[in-house]
Amino acid sequence: MATSTWITLNDLGRNFGISSIHCGRALEHEGWRDRHGRPTDAALAAGAVDQLTPHRSGRSVLWNADLCANILERCGYRPVTRSERISQWTDLLEAMTAGSPSITTTADQMAEELPTDLVEDVNHQLNRRGCSYQVRRPLSNRH
Repeated sequence: MATSTWITLNDLGRNFGISSIHCGRALEHEGWRDRHGRPTDAALAAGAVDQLTPHRSGRSVLWNADLCANILERCGYRPVTRSERISQWTDLLEAMTAGSPSITTTADQMAEELPTDLVEDVNHQLNRRGCSYQVRRPLSNRH
């Protein structure tokens, strides 16, 4: 593939609304990852993994977004639209703001995982719902 996009399993999962663990399992089932989370020779041969990346651990590996998306779709997953992602983040942060004795993570801690390109829209949705919480980015991340 001439113009491939290379992403982590975390980013791939985010595109499908699933965890990186689920992505990894799908790639294992395809024979592209071994039981230790490392890319296999089959993944290299298929062009599904970046050969320039150190293959020590699953976190350091970059995967071909298109090829891996095809695998996930064959497994029954579907890409999540931007509006669905905004709605999911809004629901989560609103619920975390309401609180629960069983949740030890704060909304601010969870918001650290929110992709920067969604912050403005999520804040807008939170505001429209009457939720006083707003995601704040450190000054170094603002443009």
